[in-house]
Amino acid sequence: MSKITENKVKLTGEVELKEKVVAINRVVKTTKGGRTFSFSALVVVGNGKGIVGQGLGKAKEVQEAISKGIDDAKKNLVKVPIMHGTIPHEQFSKAGAAKVLIKPAAHGAGVIAGGSMRAVLESAGITDVLAKSLGSANPHNVVKATIKALTDLREPVKVAKERNLKLTKVFNG
Repeated sequence: MSKITENKVKLTGEVELKEKVVAINRVVKTTKGGRTFSFSALVVVGNGKGIVGQGLGKAKEVQEAISKGIDDAKKNLVKVPIMHGTIPHEQFSKAGAAKVLIKPAAHGAGVIAGGSMRAVLESAGITDVLAKSLGSANPHNVVKATIKALTDLREPVKVAKERNLKLTKVFNG
């Protein structure tokens, strides 16, 4: 079973999700009758407590595209392990040509990340993290790579259980 299906979250009841629009794209289709404009919106939703998701909405109007993106994002929620406001360990991930590196940071460091990565990390509820986007700056792939990196993170309790070690031994080697 892949990591992403393992971390999938089903919405139960009314979870308070905050949405952030990462990118809006105007798409033009030229036909015999003229030009047809439509919009695509990349949206990130999260509850600020370890649940985050991303979605893409396409429509003739911006507001409709955003609402479709929010609906899509609610269907693609994943759980992220957060420890003391940061991530448990360093993680590297790729999606398309976008490469993403996220590292845990000391308390008070804040979210040090670029635009589309920042939206994902803040929506997940991570308050202290160092992040670098390498390779492509395409927002779609950067968001996908960031969410993939967050789902690949392993909780220290699970690692300790797998290795038959105490939790302190996992951190101190």
